[in-house]
Amino acid sequence: QWILVMKESAMTSATGDMPSYQIRTPSSAVPQGVVVSTSPANQHGFQQVAEEATRKREIRLLKNREAARECRKKKKEYVKCLENRVAVLENQNKTLIEELKALKDLYCHKTE
Repeated sequence: QWILVMKESAMTSATGDMPSYQIRTPSSAVPQGVVVSTSPANQHGFQQVAEEATRKREIRLLKNREAARECRKKKKEYVKCLENRVAVLENQNKTLIEELKALKDLYCHKTE
C-alpha cells in the first residue's frame, strides 16, 4: 500500500500554488510537520491529478506533431517554389546569353 503525503507548508500556501505531494512506502519514516492521508478520497484526487497531467501531455504532444507536420509542409512548398524560380532564372539567363552572343556577332560583322 502507498501513502500520499502532502507537505504542511503547501496546504497553507496563500499563493494559490498547487500543493506538493510525495508518495512514500509505508516503511519510510514521515518527517515532522507532514500530514499523511490514506483516505480513498485523497487517493482518488491524486489519481485525477495524474490523469489530468497525462491528458494535458498527450494534447501538447499531439499539437506539437501537428505543428511539426505543418512546418515540414510549408518548408517543402518553399523549397519547391525556390526550385521553380531557379529554373525560370536559368532559362532567362540562357536566353540573355544567346541574345548577347547574337548581338556581339552582329556588331562584329558590321565593323568589318
